Amino acid sequence: MKISVLGCGRWGSFIAWYQATVLGNRVINWGPEGDYSYEILKNTGKNDYVELDKSIELTCDLERAVTESEVIIISISSQGLRGFLKKITKFNVDGKVFVLCMKGIEVDTGKRLSEVLIESGIDKNNIAVWVGPGHIQAFTQGIPNCMVIDSYSEELKVKLANAFKSNLIRFYYGNDIIGSEIGAAAKNVLGIAAGILDGCGYVSLKGPLMARGAYEVGKLIQALGGEFGSAYGLAHLGDYETTLFSEYSHNRSYGELMSRGIKFDKLAEGVMTAKAMKELGDRCGIELPITNAVYEVCFDNNAFDGENGAKTCLEIILKLFERQTKSEF
Repeated sequence: MKISVLGCGRWGSFIAWYQATVLGNRVINWGPEGDYSYEILKNTGKNDYVELDKSIELTCDLERAVTESEVIIISISSQGLRGFLKKITKFNVDGKVFVLCMKGIEVDTGKRLSEVLIESGIDKNNIAVWVGPGHIQAFTQGIPNCMVIDSYSEELKVKLANAFKSNLIRFYYGNDIIGSEIGAAAKNVLGIAAGILDGCGYVSLKGPLMARGAYEVGKLIQALGGEFGSAYGLAHLGDYETTLFSEYSHNRSYGELMSRGIKFDKLAEGVMTAKAMKELGDRCGIELPITNAVYEVCFDNNAFDGENGAKTCLEIILKLFERQTKSEF
């Protein structure tokens, strides 16, 4: 199988490494010319996470990457997906399989990322999502994990999960693409909340955060047409539990540093996802108290203001305890 991985940042470079080194597939890894992640791989053959196998063809030629492979895996910032697809669909993509290995919700529209592909002209039966727990630093040490492949097409998800499985990643077939995508995106929002609790010294609240966070995410999934129980699967709760205690999670680190009034200098997808989820909750009439608290913290002007920032984070979190008493379920 020939695979093209579009994106050569943290996850993109790992996926290229996994496909070539672990699975033995022929791999093209694309990155934009001049981009730091691409240039560092081009000049050194490695980055902070992986060393690319010599068989991987690194290129900045997008047309070649799109047209020469049967499976296209996309791993870029979620908010840039729609604009990126305008470049991809200039080429002939008929029959190509697209796999989204990224987590987010388009903030301007509230659309799931697979919906963005469909609106860009990609056949829905040729779209899959690759989600679930795991950190690159653990995978490259040989520490295995479990992940999910979901799709609108039963045949496609079975084919991909069976083709991508190894002793390093055990794949499950997803059965709710709405729940898989929303759950995966929401995990990053709750990761920020976990980091805030770490930074504020409220670590024991991470247990209730897992339980109540999954419950509110389940309600949102259900309101959007998915299965409530999907929030308790690998795409959301399984991934979130991995994030909860991980030193490698960008979103947890973002929350922890923010609670100390410090800016995190790497991408944390949960920030814009919190905004998108808040707007979806408002649109659907669904109460999302934890999501709304993360949104308020992330977009509050005082959040990165040293000691005032820490005070702001703590005040917003503790406001959750002022809510009216109710039945757990």
